[in-house]
Amino acid sequence: MELTPESLLGRLPGEPLRPVYMITGPEPLLVLEAADAVRARAREEGCAEREVFDADGREFDWDPLQATFNAPSLFSAKRLIELRLPTARPGKAGAEVIADFCAQPPADITLLITGGEWSKKHGGKWSEAIARTGCLVVARQVRPDQMTGWVEARLRKRGVKADRGAVQRLVERVEGNLLAAAQEIDKLALLADGEPIDAARMESLVADAARFDVFRMLDAALNGQGARASRMLAGLRAEGEVIPALMGMVVKELLTVATLARVQARGGNMAAEFRAQRVWDSKQATYRRALQRHAAPHWERFVAEAGRIDRIAKGRAPGDAWQVLERLLLVVADAKARPLVERGLAAGG
Repeated sequence: MELTPESLLGRLPGEPLRPVYMITGPEPLLVLEAADAVRARAREEGCAEREVFDADGREFDWDPLQATFNAPSLFSAKRLIELRLPTARPGKAGAEVIADFCAQPPADITLLITGGEWSKKHGGKWSEAIARTGCLVVARQVRPDQMTGWVEARLRKRGVKADRGAVQRLVERVEGNLLAAAQEIDKLALLADGEPIDAARMESLVADAARFDVFRMLDAALNGQGARASRMLAGLRAEGEVIPALMGMVVKELLTVATLARVQARGGNMAAEFRAQRVWDSKQATYRRALQRHAAPHWERFVAEAGRIDRIAKGRAPGDAWQVLERLLLVVADAKARPLVERGLAAGG
């Protein structure tokens, strides 16, 4: 069956653990929480042994996973096997392994598959087999018009009473960022002392998670949201930030993507490189979207351009650093903008 994360969380406590769960979609927080719930349920049912496989790219060898399915456990009567499938595309070999598992699931194994993307084009006979044998859980993106309801439900779950004005204030603060909203709500559960919260009290209790900080600006650019990145850059400028204070983080982020792009270009092990670069699972989908947008040489150029922007800001090169940085963010966000903008990048402003 196909479920939402919310419906999965409602069903898990009242039914036996199913042989297979696939939890995937573009909302990392919802995927993470749903997967954590399955792990907790597995522990309750005696799954004391856990093994994790990172299926990242065509070079992944599916034979060890198949062998694990066929081998008896040495330490526990029940096992939880996790398959991390960031692209939600197992390929032909992987699809066969998953479908075979679903056709005759071992009695001692629960298979948990997590992914970072999902759409109709991702599905196939293998995902249909998962839905028949277990649960296919899709964490779809929370739309702006759904955000108020999502925040209200989260507040109720944490025992926080807030009026509509307070909820709207929190929605405005977190600007669509579910992780920021969840963190703020967790803090509110501690700070509210069981008292109802109105808009004024909400204003005093929550941090400004909608502040246009450089990390979220870069995430917007990497996710292909050029207009949002541009708006955040304007917010940073209005708050009195200076370019040199931003460029260290900009360069670091671009260097990370450039390194990943080089590994991808030569067919290297992306799972290992993500670990080497200390990229969390929840952030990998953002990097993958960015890597699909530009080839490795372009990322090298972006790193060089970021260095030039830093020199402009320090008076060592001509140009308007804010304008050139905005152009760079727009190019990162949209490959179609590259031919239109690179002339400005090359000209230095």
